[in-house]
Amino acid sequence: MDEKQQYLILLVENNTGVLTRISSLFCQRGFNIDSLNVSTTDNPNISRITIVTHGDDRKFRQILGQTEKLIETKTIFALEPSFSLLRELLLLKLDTTVDGGLTGAAALAEKYGASIIDHSIGTVVLEYTGTPDEIDALLEDAKQLKISELCRTGVTAMERGKTSYMVD
Repeated sequence: MDEKQQYLILLVENNTGVLTRISSLFCQRGFNIDSLNVSTTDNPNISRITIVTHGDDRKFRQILGQTEKLIETKTIFALEPSFSLLRELLLLKLDTTVDGGLTGAAALAEKYGASIIDHSIGTVVLEYTGTPDEIDALLEDAKQLKISELCRTGVTAMERGKTSYMVD
């Protein structure tokens, strides 16, 4: 069976422990969570969860059904990446004490349209928002420089067009 990257959106009650129950369900079914992003919505009682995982379609449909049965789940759907906006935030700290560090960091920021949000003694921090593939490409280019630290937010996603899954 072909495994592929799968995207799942959940709208859930904003209750203590709901994220633990969802992540435990994935673990019990043998699904690794590649990316997890959680935030409140315009309704403070509802949270939006974006999960990126990988697996075959049969197992993914199974996890969809199991997650849908949780009492806190209001809406759940698989997201088709080709009809969606996928974004992730990267903060990248680069060491500028090495030869060409500062000019390399500036060139990297210029190439990708990243912002330099901090320039401290010996380091520079870039901020970049893009698709996971764009962030991967930036990080590949950054290997030429000395990376001190990095963090990624995980994917957040929304379907294009008028589709809305908000819950009252």
